[in-house]
Amino acid sequence: MTLRFAEEIMLLLLDDEEGRFLRVPDWSMRYALGGAVLMDLALEDRIDTDLEKLVLVDSTPLGEDLLDPVLAEIAGEEGTHNARFWVERAAGHSDAIREAAVTRLVERGILERREDRFLWVFRSRRYPVVDGTAEQEVKLRIMELLFSEMIPTPRDVVIICLADACGIFAELLSRRELQHVMPRIQFLRRMDLIGRAVTDAVWDIEVSLAQAIRPHFG
Repeated sequence: MTLRFAEEIMLLLLDDEEGRFLRVPDWSMRYALGGAVLMDLALEDRIDTDLEKLVLVDSTPLGEDLLDPVLAEIAGEEGTHNARFWVERAAGHSDAIREAAVTRLVERGILERREDRFLWVFRSRRYPVVDGTAEQEVKLRIMELLFSEMIPTPRDVVIICLADACGIFAELLSRRELQHVMPRIQFLRRMDLIGRAVTDAVWDIEVSLAQAIRPHFG
């Protein structure tokens, strides 16, 4: 079974050597996880988006605690809103999304929690996908895409958008490496509407924080 986007985000955040999840700003992580759920709902044909709005296509639950709470909230909303609005709303479920994603990774046998040290470790470096073949670990796959001209899949574009929005690449790459791949990240980021909505939301928050802090240090 294909991993959900929130699961892949959590795998990207895992420091293999330390067995801990990398620290990124809480608010950017919330937006990334909210956007991850919306992207899965779009791929499951539950919602659709364009430049102006996000619309409900099918309110039938998927039977997944990772996705159904946000789907139910969309289904119960009166009126139509854009993707940015729903990224912000979905971010309100981020704690539950994170917990559900990590639990699913453990249940799939991809991660193992070692209670004595409170560490997470990979039990497998590769994991199955829908067509029965083995999929390369997300971190290696995304790094290969960033440092080459390979054509990404739609799923990989989404992961890159979400990872960029919550600052994961700044943790995984050196400053020089990040400068080198930034034009490619920016090019790929423009391919996905929800990914752009997540990035714009995080950018707006960063600008607001900078403006709030500046008077105290000016």
